[in-house]
Amino acid sequence: MEEAAATNCSICCCTTVNKIVMVVFMIFLMFAILFGNALTLAVVLGTKHFHTPHGYLKASLAAADLAVGLFVVPLSVYAEMTLMLTDAAPGWTVRNSRHTPLHPCSVIGPVFAGCTLVSITTVFLLTIERSVAVLKPLHKEAVITKRRTSMLIVFSWTGSFFLALSPLIFSRKLALEYNACSRMCIYALGATEFPRQAWHIILLFPAFDFTLLLGTIVTNIISFTTIRHHSKKRRRLAQAGCQSTSGPSFSDIKAAKTIGALTLVFTASFTPVAVFVVGNVSGNEWCNFSFLAFWLLAASSCWNVIIYSVRDQKFRLRARQLLLFSKTKTSSP
Repeated sequence: MEEAAATNCSICCCTTVNKIVMVVFMIFLMFAILFGNALTLAVVLGTKHFHTPHGYLKASLAAADLAVGLFVVPLSVYAEMTLMLTDAAPGWTVRNSRHTPLHPCSVIGPVFAGCTLVSITTVFLLTIERSVAVLKPLHKEAVITKRRTSMLIVFSWTGSFFLALSPLIFSRKLALEYNACSRMCIYALGATEFPRQAWHIILLFPAFDFTLLLGTIVTNIISFTTIRHHSKKRRRLAQAGCQSTSGPSFSDIKAAKTIGALTLVFTASFTPVAVFVVGNVSGNEWCNFSFLAFWLLAASSCWNVIIYSVRDQKFRLRARQLLLFSKTKTSSP
């Protein structure tokens, strides 16, 4: 037992100080995710200016991130606080979903995986939407409609959660467990080696992630190349005393750059988990890396509101108005 505990002892929980820091970090992250994404939804849904296909996609991304703060992180906080205060972990944390009826990870695991896939898909759709605005500005309103965007959002949620549940649907060898290294609900195997079928199924996640991320990066490169070309053209025309009426608008260019920043953050957050999954299938436990990878991924759920606040002036002003109104309403008698 001591040897097993030492094997699963990651940097987060080997000492009392580390455990306290870990729980404080989890609680802070939970409230940051809840506050940031609730604010994003309030701004997007409560402001007519954001009732656009672009705004709908932002709301979808915020909803997926909000679910992480509502369901995924609180379960980890509960498990770790119980362990820290009573020196005994809840019984379900030492058994997987195949051996425990109504195991919490049976719900939380697919929610985390599904919301992660929704986030990746939504960032990809945001990139495509901005690329159309940059590459084909005259056809933007005809190609990108609210109806089509809403259908794509429904499809992305449905497809993402089907993919998240696919390991449980297509393999009886896989289960969900509260992992002692990552301190989260993840997919696990009861055997010592991965059967070939389970190996293929579990690799669906990094394959899907890297395919969409690669497509997102390539699309961003094409968009930024076009933006650079139009910027040079506008400068030449401005020096000649002419004014360009073609090409993307400044608001579309700024929005494309915002989505580019969002892509960089999400790529940096998703890549470690994908690498860990591939390494885990190959037989590597990587306990410390597991904790860092999964919680870096969870932390990405509060980055969107930070990026919008820095890059989007209209979003920043509207968010400030909502916060000031809420503060004034709370302080009034």
